Amino acid sequence: MKPAGPGRNVSLPGVTEDPDRADARQDADWAAQARGHLARADAGFASRFDADAEIDRLLAERAAEVDAVVQAAWQRCIPPGVELALFAVGGYGRGELYPQSDIDLLVLAEADESQAHAEDLARLFALLWDCGLPVGHAVRSLEQCTQASIEDITVLTALLEARPLMANEHERRELQAAVSPRLVWPPQQFFEAKRLELRERHARFDDTADNLEPNLKEGPGGLRDVQTLNWMALRIIGTGDMESLVAFGQMGADEVATLERERRALARLRYGLHLVAGKREERLRFDYQKLLATRLGFEDVGGTLAVEQMMQGFYRNASLVLRIGERLLQRFEEQLEGEAEPEPLDELFELRRGYLAARDPDWPRDPGEVFALFATWAARGELSGLHSHTARVLAEALPSFPDFASAGPELHQRFLRLLRGEQPVRTLTRMARLGVLGRWIPAFLKVSGRMQFDLFHVYTVDQHTLAVLKNIASFANPESSERFALAHEVWPRLRKPELLLLAGLFHDIAKGRGGNHSELGADDARVFCSTVGLGEADTALVEWLVRKHLLMSITAQKQDIADPDVIHRFATVVGDRERLDHLYLLTCADIAGTSPKLWNAWKNRLMADLYTATRLALRRGLENPVAVTEHIAETRQAVEGLLAAQGMDEATIAELFARMPEAGFQRGRPYQLAWQAGALHRLEPGRTKVRVRPVAADTGALEVFVHSLDRDGLFAAIVAVLDRCGLEIQQARVLDGPNGTIFDTFEVIPGDSRRPPVAADVAERLSLALDGPLDDIRPARRTQPRHLRHFRIAPKIGFDDVGDGRTTLSLVCTDRPGLLADVAQILRQQHMRVHDARIATFGARAEDVFQITATDAHGHSQPLDADRQQALSTALLACLEGEPL
Repeated sequence: MKPAGPGRNVSLPGVTEDPDRADARQDADWAAQARGHLARADAGFASRFDADAEIDRLLAERAAEVDAVVQAAWQRCIPPGVELALFAVGGYGRGELYPQSDIDLLVLAEADESQAHAEDLARLFALLWDCGLPVGHAVRSLEQCTQASIEDITVLTALLEARPLMANEHERRELQAAVSPRLVWPPQQFFEAKRLELRERHARFDDTADNLEPNLKEGPGGLRDVQTLNWMALRIIGTGDMESLVAFGQMGADEVATLERERRALARLRYGLHLVAGKREERLRFDYQKLLATRLGFEDVGGTLAVEQMMQGFYRNASLVLRIGERLLQRFEEQLEGEAEPEPLDELFELRRGYLAARDPDWPRDPGEVFALFATWAARGELSGLHSHTARVLAEALPSFPDFASAGPELHQRFLRLLRGEQPVRTLTRMARLGVLGRWIPAFLKVSGRMQFDLFHVYTVDQHTLAVLKNIASFANPESSERFALAHEVWPRLRKPELLLLAGLFHDIAKGRGGNHSELGADDARVFCSTVGLGEADTALVEWLVRKHLLMSITAQKQDIADPDVIHRFATVVGDRERLDHLYLLTCADIAGTSPKLWNAWKNRLMADLYTATRLALRRGLENPVAVTEHIAETRQAVEGLLAAQGMDEATIAELFARMPEAGFQRGRPYQLAWQAGALHRLEPGRTKVRVRPVAADTGALEVFVHSLDRDGLFAAIVAVLDRCGLEIQQARVLDGPNGTIFDTFEVIPGDSRRPPVAADVAERLSLALDGPLDDIRPARRTQPRHLRHFRIAPKIGFDDVGDGRTTLSLVCTDRPGLLADVAQILRQQHMRVHDARIATFGARAEDVFQITATDAHGHSQPLDADRQQALSTALLACLEGEPL
């Protein structure tokens, strides 16, 4: 038997050794004892974890416990004196073993020796699996180790941290020599390959750690980043010990301390995640976030949930790992390629290998030089980045950098010049990532890394804010018109674009304080703007925008913007054209910056329609609101012009108008009504007609028009078919036409953007379904998605008499696939007729409003009395709180 490594104890507490070759039954008994021993040890480690034991010690001691089992199993299965050596590799080789981590082993042996003992090795690995250890193993010769490392750099990184379990010092050195830079992956090639690997891995996570369900191991700023830096240091410098890099001039003591602190914090999160998941899980999924926050001792405080505090801590951990990692990568690059001759830019700054650097070793001598750095950076266009030395001294200077309240007028003007200068959004983003913006505006630091435990906000508040600013910057580009209908047209009218940037910067800055974040943020914005020297009019505009930044979105999505009264009320609050221009742009940027899936063609058109209608109302004058009769007359005239352009004469147009509901001319758009009228042209009375058209090219959003004789269950049937087509309804307008007909219009988007529907296919499926018996059309049964199970919203149902013979039903509940189809089915079962519907979804939260009437025994419609309201409420609650229909 080969000697154990120094200080290694190969005895297994609680397990009786058998020196003879054991039979299968004896192996099973031995494995059961070992499994029990490991379970007791893990229970002890879990208790110590909960008692806040030092994480590195836990990881090392758990690795030592497993070492003892592996070594004892080796002694049990492998005869003494054979030419086999055993190494721990990968994370296990580092001596870091998490509760659910793999046990990666390498058996080092020449081919003839490993072949001779194949049965012994097979018995060993089977025994370890029976012990409950998730073993991954490789059996290789030295030559095979070299070749495998050449072919796959991940093999090399695993072998770089090989630790002897049953091997002597000579064998350890032989293995090191087999994968030395002389034979495989010299430092330059290794660095370039691992840097590319890191960048590609980050790209898989959208280059941000601020995901709702981040990966603690592989995600940007995660533990794999720290390990990659260690591997690079080992290959390039010859040491994987971060503290040793201080002596080599690669890192400062403060950087090492920060990186080690963040690594330990990430390690603790990962250890706890393995405990609460009870399986190998690296992604901090919603299933485990609350459990882990509780286990780590977080508690709800004020307006901040425990889980939000834990996640904010993670996002800040990851951002610091990324920040220091960028510096160290740059230093490794310089170590390999050498420093180039500096290229002076001005008296303060120079370029070093394409990186912006301060010339003065004592920079910054005052805070103004920090703002000068960002001004120079913006003026130079594309650079490789900030030089690592300058980034480090900037970080060291941050504690003494003043906030805006304590700064003097000169700094205020420097900051405003940055906002008015070149690439202001890129500058603000750089300031945020380097920690300067959080020092300058302390309220921004409070929301940095702050997540909101819902499905509506998919970014942290600071990352959402930066995304909003990026959207605002895009409005100057003509290509933005493809995504935002009017933004490029409105943008040039802004007299001071920096005011919109300030509104975007402050609109969510008060999140998490409790109270109304719009009101609190508006107060913050006023203090900031007045302090830095903006005039009263400019300050008032920024303050108003922050206070009212949700107004346009709520109005458009929850009210009927085809109603002149709604437009008049909205225009009255807005007050003037300048506010409208700014609010429209801020709203578009805010919605699009909340979630990649939230902005769509329907919302694009909705915001543009509200903007256009409000602009006309302001031009007309708020003292001259449009009367309903005047609005209808204007719409009819516009539709007549569109139909005449299609070649229809006055008699034909009049005949078509007689078949259309009067309410349509009050609430519809002219081009939409002309499209519907065209569907009636040459259509026999009583026949069903379905028309579907794309709302915008390549988005998958559709407008669906259905004209038919009315009958019970028609609305529910249409909704069910659209649901089966994989479409989500954003808005439904249900109008009663002459002679018992219906004119229903639906705005729909695909549930899966990867499979946009074909308009003709949707029209065909609807037509076929509606030509048959409606009773056969039922909602599709679906399993609720995993992520929605963690965002239960208590259903709220309300009724209101709108005074026109109808009742408004408002519904707030947890969203789910097929929700609207289920609700429509309940309305059908309760003999309700739907006259209008507005569907709004905010992450996991559905907020739907319906105008309905009850049908009496004679088929007449009437508002819901108290009994009918109670019956409908009971049925809806049973559906929403139980299984889908």
